[in-house]
Amino acid sequence: MSSEISRKRSRNDREEQKPTKEKKPYSKNEEDEKIARSSSRRTRIPRRSRSRSPKDQNPSRSRRTYSATDRSHDRRGSPAPEPPKKVSHEEQKKQVDLLADLSAANSGRAGGVYIPPFKLAMMKQKIEDKSSEDYQRITWDALRKSINGLINKVSVMNIKNIIPELFQENIIRGRGLLCQSLMKSQASSPTFTHVYAALVAVVNTKMPEIGELLLKRLIDQFKKSYRRNNKSTLLSTVRFLSHLTNQYVCGEVVPLEILTVLLKNPTDDSVEVSVLFVKECGQRLSELTAKGFHAIFETFRTILHEGELDKRVQYMIENLFAVRKIGFKDNPAIIEELDLVELDDQFTHEHISLDSEIDVEQHLNFFHCDPDYLENEKRYDEIRKEILGDSDESQNEASESDDEANEEGEEDAKPNNKLEISDRTDTDTQNLKRTIYLTIVSSLDFEECAHKLLKMQLREGQDMELCRMLVECCAQEKTYIRFYGLLGQRFCLLDRKYQQHFDEIFVEQYQSIHRLETNKLRNVAKFFAHLLHTDALPWSIMGYIHLNEDETTSSSRIFIKILFQELAEFLSLMKLNERLQDPTMQLHYEGIFPKDKPKNTRFAINFFTSIGLGGLTDDLRAHLVNMSKKQVAEPSSSDSSDSDSSDSSDSSSNSSDSDSSDSSDSSDSDSDSSSSSSAPPKKKKKM
Repeated sequence: MSSEISRKRSRNDREEQKPTKEKKPYSKNEEDEKIARSSSRRTRIPRRSRSRSPKDQNPSRSRRTYSATDRSHDRRGSPAPEPPKKVSHEEQKKQVDLLADLSAANSGRAGGVYIPPFKLAMMKQKIEDKSSEDYQRITWDALRKSINGLINKVSVMNIKNIIPELFQENIIRGRGLLCQSLMKSQASSPTFTHVYAALVAVVNTKMPEIGELLLKRLIDQFKKSYRRNNKSTLLSTVRFLSHLTNQYVCGEVVPLEILTVLLKNPTDDSVEVSVLFVKECGQRLSELTAKGFHAIFETFRTILHEGELDKRVQYMIENLFAVRKIGFKDNPAIIEELDLVELDDQFTHEHISLDSEIDVEQHLNFFHCDPDYLENEKRYDEIRKEILGDSDESQNEASESDDEANEEGEEDAKPNNKLEISDRTDTDTQNLKRTIYLTIVSSLDFEECAHKLLKMQLREGQDMELCRMLVECCAQEKTYIRFYGLLGQRFCLLDRKYQQHFDEIFVEQYQSIHRLETNKLRNVAKFFAHLLHTDALPWSIMGYIHLNEDETTSSSRIFIKILFQELAEFLSLMKLNERLQDPTMQLHYEGIFPKDKPKNTRFAINFFTSIGLGGLTDDLRAHLVNMSKKQVAEPSSSDSSDSDSSDSSDSSSNSSDSDSSDSSDSSDSDSDSSSSSSAPPKKKKKM
């Protein structure tokens, strides 16, 4: 106890001897010193180079100060290390970034984080050994991204351009990636299933192992989703298999087995999936296996008669029978744009079935280092040249042909000094039509549209295409839109050449009016009626119309009817009649109001009366009455002239025979002749 008390006393004495720090008021210098000390701790400066202010040092402890000579040795007496070579900050940062990206790219089985293309190119340049694992991993990631990009952007319009780009990639090495990308894309967008199936059909003709691997994976996915009762996955898988059957990639055994499994124990979901499957590939199955297809429909009929399913599913089965009755017209096996493979080049996998052992080869989805990487790449280059052709040879041949063409062109161009090149593929015309259509659709009003179209700087001969495209766009509308009439009016009033173009188009449309549907015919008639009533077109175009029974059809009569009804609506019947009675234009109206034959005149009168414009036919009616009076007067005048000639001949004969007759006899003969001439003519007997 005494020893412990003595220790405590000695400890207290030492604490009393320590100088006490007086609290000073807060100053800005102290704050700066604290900040400096904290920053020195963060930068981890060696302890011996750290300095303290005199007020923070403990007077009881003496610190050693280092001189310039003492710094050459540390506390242990060993010599100091040599200073490292100076490396710029940018180079250090690049090296660190490359190492970090490479480690990120190597992490994980499926590849790692996203690396920009320029960094990948930089990493490839840094790697000298092209067969190393790092280089193979970089090319694997690039292959995966390229395949996913091509599959995501394929469509009906660009599939012919995507297929050569796909063969440029090593799809034998990435066949697992290709199948995985196809299945994911099809599941996310089922409406493009027929496009993916067409792409697989083309690849299957050159590399059947890829088509076989895809079929195995789809069958395995069908089994799993059927066991797990996953309806959405089952629908997408069945749809993909049906379109592969349509493209002759899959045989008829797998579809029949799938339908048998689904209809063995029918439920609402299984029958719904079966109906979808039969709709998609029913046309092809009816061609391949008529008996099996008939047996499947007998099964559907039995299920329908039992009536144990939901009403909705029963209606789906009835609709399926109706679709079968019309021959699956709404669900064709292959559309024309996707019929890319000929029958002789088809490769069908008929040996695969649901009961066979299937190896889906999931390891192909992940990266594995290939010891024969360079040799396999050379082999695929040879295969690619066989499929697509040698690009170098084709380029050389193309360059040689271009040189020969240039030489011939120079020889031909020497006397004329000009070489005219004409495009006969109509590519420029199609592009012009597309531009005009997009301009019309994107414009708010006709003035803006006319301004945009006039700024296009059309070449000579393209004005006619502009006018023709304007009429076609107007005809395609569901109902007539006044926008097109105002636009055509603006062009006609701007330049006389557009009047001539619309004049020619009126003749073309009237001659081929029987080819137009009723809706298009109505829109075209209203368009030209607008141009006529606004005087944008001259009324002389009426001369192309001949209104009679022989030169008109039902379509042309409907066109004339709508044309004149629109004119009467805009101008009123009285003003329209005044325009048609213009004596200076009667030459152009002879075809519409014919006066050559009574038959044609009656036809025109009846036509305008039936469409409610009988007021325009007053002149024709008066002409018809005058023609009938003339026809009645002509036979009477001809008969009287015949009787006069006969009487004169008789009197002359009598005078020659009796020269000594009296004047009374001559007067009697004169009275007789006058009485005979005044007598009415005899009526002809009816046969």
